[in-house]
Amino acid sequence: MQRRVNISSKLIDNMEDLLILSGPTGVGKTDISIKIAKKIGGEIISADSMQIYKYMDIGSAKISKDEMEGIHHYIIDIAEPSDEFSVAQYKQLAEHKITELSSAGKYPMLVGGTGLYINSLIFNYEFTGTYKDAEYRKYLEALADKNGKEFVHEMLNGVDVNSYNRLYPNDLKRVIRALEVYKLTGKTISELNENQDIYNIPYNIHYFVLNMDRERLYDRINKRVDIMLEEGLVDEVIKLKNMGYNSNMQSMKGIGYKEILYYLDGKISLEKAVEMIKQGSRNYAKRQLTWFRKDKRVKWIDKDKFNDEDEIVDFIVRNLK
Repeated sequence: MQRRVNISSKLIDNMEDLLILSGPTGVGKTDISIKIAKKIGGEIISADSMQIYKYMDIGSAKISKDEMEGIHHYIIDIAEPSDEFSVAQYKQLAEHKITELSSAGKYPMLVGGTGLYINSLIFNYEFTGTYKDAEYRKYLEALADKNGKEFVHEMLNGVDVNSYNRLYPNDLKRVIRALEVYKLTGKTISELNENQDIYNIPYNIHYFVLNMDRERLYDRINKRVDIMLEEGLVDEVIKLKNMGYNSNMQSMKGIGYKEILYYLDGKISLEKAVEMIKQGSRNYAKRQLTWFRKDKRVKWIDKDKFNDEDEIVDFIVRNLK
C-alpha cells in the first residue's frame, strides 16, 4: 500500500514512515515530541516499559492529559501492575498501531527510552518461542530458592556481562532467561540481537536520539527525582502496596518503586531510598546511551548545540524531508 508523506510529498512504495525519538531518561523527550507531532500531523506510540502500567504515574514520569496538548498517545495505561508484559506483546501492539495510523494519514511517532521495545520493531525480531529448556529453568529456580537470587544473578557475570549489568538480582525471570539462552546457543542475548535483520523491515525509519552534557543530564535526573518525591511518589507506592502489588511483580521492580518499597518495609531510610533512586536512574541513563550507540542508523542530537527546543524540532522536521 502506498502512502503519501505530507511533509515531503515523497511517494514510498510498501513502506510505512516511522519517526523514532529516543534518548536517556530525563533528557526531555516529551516536550519535543509534542511539538514535532503538531508540525507533521503525528501521533505518538509510547516506547516506555513502565508507562504501560496503570496507577504508576509519578514514578514512571507518565505524561498527563494536559501535557499531551491534544496529541493522541498509545500503549500507555494498558496493563495492570500484576501483569507480565513481554516485548513480544509490545511489538504486536505497536506494529498494529503503526499500520493503523499510517492508513489514516497520520505520522507514527515512536517516543520513549526503552531500547528493547524500539529494537523489537526496527530489527525485525522474531519471538518464536525458541531456545527453551524447562528443566534448566527449574534447576535455576531451585538454586535461587536454596542459595538466593544473588547467587543465580552472579552466574551471569561469567557468561553474559551485559545482562549481568543490566538486570537486578530480583529480576529472576529475566536473569534465568539470559542464562537459558546462553546455555542453548552459546551466545548472549545481545549477540543474538546483533544478528537480527535490519533490512527486511516494513518501515522507512527516521531515528533521532537526544543527548546532552553528562553532568547536566545527571543534574536533571536528580532534580526530577526530587520533584517525584514532592508530587507524592511515596504515597503512590503506598497505594500500590495496599492494592496488593508487591516486589515480586515485574512492574514493581522499576526504578523508583523497588527503592520506596525497601523504605516502606523498613529495610532502608527514606534518604537512602532517594539516593538509590537517583543513582539507579543515572546508571540507567548511562546504559541507555550505550544501547543507542550500537545502532548506526541513529542521528544524534546534542541539545547543548541548539538555542532552544524549537530549533531542535525544526532540525528534526527538516531531516524528515
